[in-house]
Amino acid sequence: MRRIITIGREFGSGGREFGCRLAENLGVAYYDQEIIKAIVKKTELSERYVQQMLEKKPIASFPIHIGRTLHTLPSPMLEQSRLLYQQQCQVIREMAEKSDCVIVGRCADYILREYHPFRIFMYANMESKIERCRQKEQTQKILTDKELRKSILEVDRQRSRYYGFYTDQTWGDRTNYDLCVNTTNTSIKEIAIALTKLFGK
Repeated sequence: MRRIITIGREFGSGGREFGCRLAENLGVAYYDQEIIKAIVKKTELSERYVQQMLEKKPIASFPIHIGRTLHTLPSPMLEQSRLLYQQQCQVIREMAEKSDCVIVGRCADYILREYHPFRIFMYANMESKIERCRQKEQTQKILTDKELRKSILEVDRQRSRYYGFYTDQTWGDRTNYDLCVNTTNTSIKEIAIALTKLFGK
């Protein structure tokens, strides 16, 4: 049976770094942005567009009244989002069937539920997430703590809505995962080393 590990994570909790380190320690494939690149190849859409569509819950058109019946206008954006999600499902399943792997985000825990992956969710308190964000190059544009907090909450809100829309489950709910890890004030490298042992390495 394939060894498949999926990682859900709050923004700034170190989930991406953890996934990369864990995959390296275990000697297995690591998939994150690679999923986006594979979808871009299949669809020939721009990487930025695919990234944006796969990070936000689709928005349906506003309902309109025709006579006494309530109708909803067909939404091209909603349809495009659903098609991209289907492509994402296909790509993730292909990756899981290819070899042992670690997959970060992308509803992979739900998409691969029939493969029985080991599902990890990573979280941290706000102060720790702000500090991690400050250590990344893209946040060196001098944001205040208030601005960073707002940005972190917005990303997590989008992830929660997206996950809920496609899985009908609650993002971050401990009952949906095999292990929840609090990374507050903890070295991601040390966590990766500890959990590597859990998987027999």
